[in-house]
Amino acid sequence: MYRNHTDYETAARRLLPEGPLGYFAGGSLDESTVAENRAALARIKLRWRALAGITAPDTSVDLLGTRLAYPVIVAPVAFQCMAHPDGETAMARAVAAAGSLMVLSTTSTCPVPDVATASRGAFWFQLYMMKDRGITTELVRRAESAGARAIALTADVPAWGRRERDMRSNFALPAHLVIHSLVIPGREDFYDGRFRSDLAAFIGSRLDFGLTWEDVAWLRSITNLPVVVKGIGHPDDADEAVSSGASAVWVSNHGGRQLDSAAGVADVLPGIAEAVSGRVPIIADGSVCRGTDVVKLLALGATTAAVGRSALWALAAGGEEGATSMLSTLHLEVTNALSLCGCQNIRAVSKSIIFDQPTNR
Repeated sequence: MYRNHTDYETAARRLLPEGPLGYFAGGSLDESTVAENRAALARIKLRWRALAGITAPDTSVDLLGTRLAYPVIVAPVAFQCMAHPDGETAMARAVAAAGSLMVLSTTSTCPVPDVATASRGAFWFQLYMMKDRGITTELVRRAESAGARAIALTADVPAWGRRERDMRSNFALPAHLVIHSLVIPGREDFYDGRFRSDLAAFIGSRLDFGLTWEDVAWLRSITNLPVVVKGIGHPDDADEAVSSGASAVWVSNHGGRQLDSAAGVADVLPGIAEAVSGRVPIIADGSVCRGTDVVKLLALGATTAAVGRSALWALAAGGEEGATSMLSTLHLEVTNALSLCGCQNIRAVSKSIIFDQPTNR
């Protein structure tokens, strides 16, 4: 019987073939940042309170106009049909049942409208900016038509991380899977069979690696949806994102899949929160596995936490039911942590519940 994130991960690692497992679990180079995300959270210690009179803490939070049952969203993870045949649609149903919000990857293996329906409309679309701005505009238009509530621009890819696990396994997307959002009638030249055998080369030929802050302004000019800038790790970039009109800042090192030897998200978050100074919401990820991880990130300045691999392992091990169970357990853990830390609601979470708070970096 699965009970927590470790149970799901253990089961998923047994079930998944080498290629998909390496793709989901791996990071760049020595994968030190994958480990550091978890270590950074583990170093943070919480203060508990006694006789605080806390009953039934209110875990709800508003995020860009969406009311979440608790401060957790599901981060974009590519190719989820490699984990389970129902892929992103199963994840979307689980997220909807949890009262949360899903961020759908550009490289989804389920059609965007299907995911939108399954999510009951509570989803964002993660965007990789393409060199072909016409394609980029079409991706945004499709997301809008499907009912996306925000566009999350991935901004931490000036180069593709060297993911040696994928190199060793000669990773290729299984032949029966399709990246549905990239199938554009009349533009068959954009999405062809070459990507299956050399995903890195395909991405390198399509993605725009030379983005600047002017591109955030361009993206804002083609959509009325809020634009979230994902992949922030420096206070100056957080300030620039807000100045460029971002509606939210997402603190992330891409799950350790880009720059190896990067600091953990929990270590850089306080400095970014100081730079943002409450002007926009802050989302933070970085190996979030437990409700205590969520509360730690909130105490360090995040508005909402995001889970990626933890939800993916549950999907792989148990499909929609597994993902639903994992997200439900995470909600219960957040509630429990709030009670023990003496917080009646999310607004009551502050730096005061952290013992020996890490120095801002």
